[in-house]
Amino acid sequence: MAWQDMGDSIKKVAESEPRPTSKLGAIGSIAWLSVLAGVIVAAIFVPGTAFLASTSNKVSKDVVDLPLALQDLPNPQTTRLIASNGKRVAYFYQENRQDVPLKKIAPVMQTAIISIEDYRFYEHGALDLKGTLRALMNNASDGNTQGGSSITQQLVKLTLVQQATTKEQRAAATEVSTARKIRELKLAINYEKKYSKDEILEHYLNIAYFGDGAYGIRAAAYHYFSVSPDKLSTAQAATLAGLVQNPEQFNPRIYPERALQRRNTVLGVMARLGKIPEAEAEELSATPIGLKITSFPNGCVDSEAAFSCDYIRRYLLQEPALGETVKERQAMLERGGLTIKTNIDLSMQKAVNKAVTKYVGDTDKAIGSLALVEPGTGKVRAIGQSRSMGKGKGETYINFSVPRRYGDSNGFQAGSTFKMFTAAAALEDGIPASKSYNSPQTMRIPTGTYFDCDGNGTGQWEVKNSTGAGGFNMVTGLRRSVNTYFAQLERDAGLCETVKMAKRMGIPTAEPDIDKGSPGSYIPSFTLGPIDVSPLDMAAAYATPAAGGMYCEPAPVAEILDRSGKTIKKYKPECKRAMSKKTAATINAILVGLQQPGGFGYSNGTGLSIPSAAKTGTTNDSKAVWYTGYTPEISAASMIAGINKKGQPAGLVGTTLRGTPVSFSQAGGSSLAGPQWKAAMGEIEKSLTPAKFDSVTLPSAPRATKKGGGGDDDRPGRGRGRGGDDD
Repeated sequence: MAWQDMGDSIKKVAESEPRPTSKLGAIGSIAWLSVLAGVIVAAIFVPGTAFLASTSNKVSKDVVDLPLALQDLPNPQTTRLIASNGKRVAYFYQENRQDVPLKKIAPVMQTAIISIEDYRFYEHGALDLKGTLRALMNNASDGNTQGGSSITQQLVKLTLVQQATTKEQRAAATEVSTARKIRELKLAINYEKKYSKDEILEHYLNIAYFGDGAYGIRAAAYHYFSVSPDKLSTAQAATLAGLVQNPEQFNPRIYPERALQRRNTVLGVMARLGKIPEAEAEELSATPIGLKITSFPNGCVDSEAAFSCDYIRRYLLQEPALGETVKERQAMLERGGLTIKTNIDLSMQKAVNKAVTKYVGDTDKAIGSLALVEPGTGKVRAIGQSRSMGKGKGETYINFSVPRRYGDSNGFQAGSTFKMFTAAAALEDGIPASKSYNSPQTMRIPTGTYFDCDGNGTGQWEVKNSTGAGGFNMVTGLRRSVNTYFAQLERDAGLCETVKMAKRMGIPTAEPDIDKGSPGSYIPSFTLGPIDVSPLDMAAAYATPAAGGMYCEPAPVAEILDRSGKTIKKYKPECKRAMSKKTAATINAILVGLQQPGGFGYSNGTGLSIPSAAKTGTTNDSKAVWYTGYTPEISAASMIAGINKKGQPAGLVGTTLRGTPVSFSQAGGSSLAGPQWKAAMGEIEKSLTPAKFDSVTLPSAPRATKKGGGGDDDRPGRGRGRGGDDD
């Protein structure tokens, strides 16, 4: 159609419409049609800014500033977080939408939406003149926006709203005005020059809002009927097509009667247009809607792996591949339609969830936590804790299982689990496992015995045993967790080298600050675990000897794919050698003893049917108890810690766990954290192979007379080391 004939065409169409009876009635029919024709022609030929400025003295600057050409920006898409087996862990989105091509949308769905929204869609150009004039005439007469927009015009409006970057621009894109309507006409004309009708229909079905949080036809089909859009039936398609006019008013989940009436209206229109037989429309109108709701929970709260999910979310917010800033990365997560392939094993996650809730209640003044890491790769297989995610009673958003930057918990002292670092440092320094010390019940170690890496000496240290006294070598000293033995071993291995060994295995350490008078991590009691750590830290550290001395950074994510399936980043294990294979084999051989008859763990039922090793830990005032154990295939750190209302460490003794009071004698690593470890690993071992550790010959125990207590766990003693643990 030639543009100069536009006015005549408009006049012919408009003459079939009722004349306005108010405000403009005095102008007369001919004058009214001329004005209306001129307005539309102006919308086509006059530059956008000038047109808007001249057609309304109420047009805001935000309307003028909106682009006159739609940007080719992708629709916001839902990001999927999936487990190692491909099953969904969670969704992240601002708008729940996953675009699909037109060929994957049932033809009857295409027919239904065209029938009810724009039945001449494939016949007219960018403008449905009859519908547009009807809307403009009514707007001019009473100030109310009325229907009549073509599918292309609706698409333009939805796109403008979506692309608006400010609150004011969003308001401008939806304001009730003839100026806004005509601006959409101009954009629609340009849009139809660029895209085919099929492309426009595809874009429309993917951007339309169908209510109840479902954006686009794919989300709507799955949400309301649990089917893919290519499987929609006629009745289902009519239901969804009827929603776009007013998604909230016709929401079938909330207003089933309204939705039913609206669906039947769509079926009636389809029959009247000859798209379906009248008999079929009548038959389908007598059937119920038949909803089969599928929910798309946004975020981690409702996930079966809630805290694993949240750890991964915060991990990705620090991933440069997703953007330069946290804001950009969050936008990618919530709008980018990514597929995040994680290393979470849902079967292991299930075992962890069951274990932590079995031993610690959600309202107990304590937290039970487990973290699983795969030796040799660093893959994080599961994270769980006894409190659910949320803000209700017995719930929390603090992730006690991971480092502070990922979960807002400062961590907990890990007790005698740190003795493994001292043993590793000693073995690497050439001190053999046969090294023996006379280890009395108490020792007063003088100032200047220990030195940091700059040669600065430390203060006096008084240390006491709770597991007996006498002659011990590294094997018996580590298995029985003898404090005075390790005080001497740390002295000979070097405090500096011991701290460095822990650091090589991922333990957070602090350098001395001379100006502030802080020794950092360089205190004599380092071997007794005075440093706040997370279960994830400890699981990764103990995966090191399991992997033959290779420490691997915890890796929760395997791969990130964009919306088209193209790899954004594929993660490779980040591993480095922390100790020799011989040192690792020696540590494994020693710690296997805790899982065998006579060991602290075994006596509390922690033994497995496959080779395993472990170390216990108990902190000052029994604020936290640990059992960190591993097989060649999985390392698991189990912790039960007392906490106050603010989630900070508090004593366990005197609290109750699942209604059972915790006494001093019960607050031990093998007696509390050990059973929790076994509850998870007893299930997990069923999926593991009976892999063996490298064999090594250990020295026999030295001949010595044991004196003093000699309990069956590394219990806290009465003496106190600076910032340390006396177990």
